[in-house]
Amino acid sequence: MSRHIRCPSFAAPHAFFSRNGGVSKGVYASLNCGPGSKDEPTNVAVNRCLAASYISGDKNTPLLTCYQIHSATIVVATNDWDNNRPKADAVVTNTPGLILGILTADCTPVLFIDDEAGVIGAAHAGWKGALTGVLENTLAEMEKLGAVRSKIRTAIGPTIHPDSYEVQSDFRAHFADSDSSYASFFSRGKDVEHYQFDLPAFVKMQLKTHGVDHIWDAKIDTYQSDDHFSYRRSTHKKEADYGRQLSAIMLPISY
Repeated sequence: MSRHIRCPSFAAPHAFFSRNGGVSKGVYASLNCGPGSKDEPTNVAVNRCLAASYISGDKNTPLLTCYQIHSATIVVATNDWDNNRPKADAVVTNTPGLILGILTADCTPVLFIDDEAGVIGAAHAGWKGALTGVLENTLAEMEKLGAVRSKIRTAIGPTIHPDSYEVQSDFRAHFADSDSSYASFFSRGKDVEHYQFDLPAFVKMQLKTHGVDHIWDAKIDTYQSDDHFSYRRSTHKKEADYGRQLSAIMLPISY
């Protein structure tokens, strides 16, 4: 049985992929879709074709992912950019037949859709992007393509959860300096210098604040899940590198 996850309310082809079902070996086993990893490029290419086929039924369907830089930058996709990945952390489109993908290994993947308008989006919401506006910018770009904010539905995929996300006090202070209410997303850690940060709750708050009423959550902690890659877990295990799982969505050609 597939360990890939779908949002029950999304009709468009999509998936939050697990790390299972690919061809990569070692720390990348097995569905590593990240060209930024040190995995064999041929294995990554095969894995991305497997993912494309799962979404669309055709391994040759363009799968668009960005060169992610933990920013609030959004790009609009109108055609296949192949390996010329733009530096951005979210992508939106109203063009059928393009698979929009986000790569993560603890950061929060968010998929967006307005079914009536035929507009979709995918965002990479790490702490920096979520704090600086990647989610609200994605919503704004979708509106430019004809989406109506009140009709946009979102889905949050597997991401690191607060029990696994220990940060230092200066990290918490950075958030509190931006908005004092953000301190509520941190709980006391092992001592006065450490806190546990609730990234998915912060992402939900940002979505709600910017007018999204429908938010589905996979509720899976990547650090604790053997079915998902985790940068933090790999770091704690002193592994040389880590894989990236794909979250993806597409408007079908017949849309």
